[in-house]
Amino acid sequence: MVGLRGSAGAMFSALLAVFCATGAGAAEVGVSSTAILFGQVAALSGAASALGQGMRRGIEAAFGDANRAGGVHGRQLKLISRDDGYEPDRSVVETRRLIEDDKVFALIGAVGTPTASRTAPMASAANLPFIAPFTGARFLRAPELANVVNIRASYAAEAEAWIKHLTEDLHLTSIAIFYQDDSFGQDSLAGVKQALDRRGLELAAEATYERNTVAVRSALRVLKRAEPQAVVMVGAYRPCAEFIRLARKSGFNPVFVNISFVGATALASELGPDGAGVIVSEVVPFPWDTSIEVVADYHAALRALDAGASPDFVSLEGYLAGRLVVAALRRVGPEPTRQALLAAINDDASFDLGGLTMTFEAGVGIKDPPVFLTVLQSDGSFRPVDRLDPKLFR
Repeated sequence: MVGLRGSAGAMFSALLAVFCATGAGAAEVGVSSTAILFGQVAALSGAASALGQGMRRGIEAAFGDANRAGGVHGRQLKLISRDDGYEPDRSVVETRRLIEDDKVFALIGAVGTPTASRTAPMASAANLPFIAPFTGARFLRAPELANVVNIRASYAAEAEAWIKHLTEDLHLTSIAIFYQDDSFGQDSLAGVKQALDRRGLELAAEATYERNTVAVRSALRVLKRAEPQAVVMVGAYRPCAEFIRLARKSGFNPVFVNISFVGATALASELGPDGAGVIVSEVVPFPWDTSIEVVADYHAALRALDAGASPDFVSLEGYLAGRLVVAALRRVGPEPTRQALLAAINDDASFDLGGLTMTFEAGVGIKDPPVFLTVLQSDGSFRPVDRLDPKLFR
């Protein structure tokens, strides 16, 4: 090979650099000829670990489906998951590692409001899609966070469903709240107050606990003194289970209503027989209703990933997040970019995932996401309900 010298050599080198940076050989960060790399930062240990593990399991099940079928336009989808223990400072560190060291294409399946409040802006600054965070916090629906893809109902929507059914089905007027003392709890508290205000009601009482603890006895004393007919609960499964267990033991038995973030299956496991009659609102279809095509697909994918894994609400949400990503990447085509992925989802797009349609509206995000109600049974199973019948609590 004959080398080029002088100005001709310098010109060749400059042209080569431009070609490598902008030509056909240059792929989006996190995309290679054989794979697309996603990152997850979530609670894989600690008091909310079932949530992070469940989201990871569902995402991996959906990616496994696609990969067994040859991937998306020939590329395998891969997930790196990092543990933040549901602590915001750790979440920042692990998210930075995914962005700067692992160089992921997008973030998916983050868990929690206090963590997402720190990491969603990091993703925005780095122009990374921030897909399907496991939180219904309203700040993630702000127009300036155009890189966030929400697939679940907001906490305000869950609060509205609670208050609607408690007041209209059960005719209750005295409602108290137990919540986690941070941005997650405050967001949900605001939603509950708004829902009550629309009906001319006020909270009977409110009490808090500290994140990543089960220190709930003080809150129990406060709420028990108020003697509410119902207690709506905004927290992780361990402290909520501890509150309900201690309340039952002390003879305090209002209607208990939990938010979807609680992790219903983990809550049921913690409570045992004490869980009978506890209501949990959900933002995904019933995970055992295999008459829905996407739920049947989820069961098969879960078995393929781990033959011993059991279906639940959290991993189904992760699976739906993964299915959405697969569908959007297929629309994008063989040269995926971060912006193209976001445009494929957010620009008035609709995705039929198999009996479940997700519709997104430009500048708004997911349109009319549903809220479902379930009631925990004495054997630890769940019963889906359209309305609250007083007989459920006798």
